[in-house]
Amino acid sequence: MNRILVIGINSFRENLREKLLYNLVLFALLIIGSSILLSRLHLGDDSRLILDLGLASMNIFGVLIAIFIGIGLVNKEIEKKTIYTIVSKPVARWEFLVGKYLGLTITLLVNLLIMLVGFLVVLVIMGVGIDLLLFKAVLLIFMELMVITAVALLFSTFTTTTLSAIFTLAVYVIGHLTGDLKALGAKVDGANHTILTGLYYVMPNLENFNLKARVIYHLDIAASELALVLMYGLLYTAVLLLVAAGIFHRRDFR
Repeated sequence: MNRILVIGINSFRENLREKLLYNLVLFALLIIGSSILLSRLHLGDDSRLILDLGLASMNIFGVLIAIFIGIGLVNKEIEKKTIYTIVSKPVARWEFLVGKYLGLTITLLVNLLIMLVGFLVVLVIMGVGIDLLLFKAVLLIFMELMVITAVALLFSTFTTTTLSAIFTLAVYVIGHLTGDLKALGAKVDGANHTILTGLYYVMPNLENFNLKARVIYHLDIAASELALVLMYGLLYTAVLLLVAAGIFHRRDFR
């Protein structure tokens, strides 16, 4: 456990050196701040626009950070040849992988909190009410980012950086369309039905983590339902990490 924490902290420090990280966070804050101006041009309920844009920005830019940094967690070590030093030490490969995942998760948490602070400042300036449901939505955004990070890490164990980015982005898009996959699968027969149904059950249902509509219309989520969604996210993440560890363990670096 200590080795995982050490790797995680070192990975977090390495992530802080990524210039892309700061650019994405800065751009996210600018988008969130721009909601003040957009609300002046918007005809209707200003609070709905601000809440929707703020939560969407936190989600999208968090996903971009998870993808573009997550895909390099393993490949970067291979390209720098430092992976040979790591695997020769008394550190299990799964510990290295989980440590890298932990480091990026901490990075995402810090950046999400920064964006949340900026978002709360905008809400206070615009006089939009802040309730507990908003923080529940942010918690589920973080849970979704944990799943996407695990997906990016999984692909990075056996594909190139470019393919990892493409595959992870595809999983993110499909994950928000699983309901449509199920509906479409029910309308077709044969191989198409099998493929669509299989995708529905294999892909993560990322819409479970989307509470933007609930926040906008003040529809609270029950504690039991929130707990089930969190358990689903943690279980899916654990399975992804287990598969990634199995692939990484079998990979030959010679």
